Amino acid sequence: MELDGQPGLIVGGGTVALRKVQKLLPYGPRLTVVSPHILPELEQVPGLILSRREFSPDDLAGVFFAVAATDDQVLNRTVSALCRARNIPVNAVDDRDACSFLFPALVKRGGLSVGISTSGASPTAAIWLKEQINALLPERFDRILDWLEEQRPRLKSLIPGEVQRSRLFAALFTACLDQGRPLTEAEFLELLQEEGLK
Repeated sequence: MELDGQPGLIVGGGTVALRKVQKLLPYGPRLTVVSPHILPELEQVPGLILSRREFSPDDLAGVFFAVAATDDQVLNRTVSALCRARNIPVNAVDDRDACSFLFPALVKRGGLSVGISTSGASPTAAIWLKEQINALLPERFDRILDWLEEQRPRLKSLIPGEVQRSRLFAALFTACLDQGRPLTEAEFLELLQEEGLK
């Protein structure tokens, strides 16, 4: 789901709300937090709109998604029911039945996002798997992905055939992994030559 610039509502201002905000922010939504009590850590997050008051159904006007992150299950369920009635995706913490979407454990490196979900069965298992995946990724993986993205227009103009282009992208990716970094221009041209494309 593309969240960049989308308005999101977080109902709750405690530690759970803070965790949800921290997971969402790398994806660029415009977040509003509504709660009578807001943690100082949330107050320090740049770009958040903070409303120190009780939740109102009017808070859902125009939102793209909502998160019910209070310690009041009745309120969380109320938020969920209002969202579902308005076709607004909603996550109600620790209440899988009241959710229309779940938060996966996330591994994020630049443009790479890997989401791990156990469908609520074991958040501990999801976090363990997240740590395993994170450890497998090369240190400069985000730089490799950025470099590969930069090469796409160049290769599309150079190689019109999709099969041949796909083969070259695979060879570039493998070469970057072998080097542990993006290729230099000389290495790039050498690989083109090896593939018979220069």
